[in-house]
Amino acid sequence: MNVVITGANRGIGLALVQAYLSRGDRVYGVCRNSSDELSSSGATVVTGVDVSNPESLHQSLASLLSVKIDMLINNAGVLGRESLEDWDPNTIDYQFRVNALGPLLVTQLLLPAMAENAKIGLMTSRMGSMTDNGSGGYYGYRMSKAALNAAGVSLARDLRPRGIAVALLHPGFVQTEMVNNAGDIDAATAAKGLVERMGELTLESTGGFFHSNGDSLPW
Repeated sequence: MNVVITGANRGIGLALVQAYLSRGDRVYGVCRNSSDELSSSGATVVTGVDVSNPESLHQSLASLLSVKIDMLINNAGVLGRESLEDWDPNTIDYQFRVNALGPLLVTQLLLPAMAENAKIGLMTSRMGSMTDNGSGGYYGYRMSKAALNAAGVSLARDLRPRGIAVALLHPGFVQTEMVNNAGDIDAATAAKGLVERMGELTLESTGGFFHSNGDSLPW
């Protein structure tokens, strides 16, 4: 199976690369800049990909159009920590471009290479849930992930006739640099669960919002 993973140079993305490689899959690790861990992992590394820059994406992803993609996991993301009293519209805009628009553009550009019965995973967060927001704050991250959820459901509806299933994935509170390693689970544990969730994904469950531990999540 050919698996394409964005944001593959560290954190959850790197753990997913390692998890799929351990299964014997061929993995394409997509990132702006590689890391020592990714470069030595055995994955095919595609660098220079900035999902926040629509003008450059077509060229930077061009090499993947010759690959028969069985699975695409849009993992690249950024986290801001805005409060109502302290926020910057520029950082909120950047989070929208990376977290919401970026995955949609990557998916659109790579659709011609998607195999029959391919699967797409969108790395979202329960912080994008309306009913699960009990603490407020994090305006850019919450809004951008909510937008990604909306895009994911539309993709699921639009791609179902083509046999392509889409999953919205919450990895859990994972110990990565994004959260200063303050999470509840390590990246390898999250990746193991995410691989299982993608394996379970079907056209019947397409468009669902899934925790890496198998729970369905509230919108």
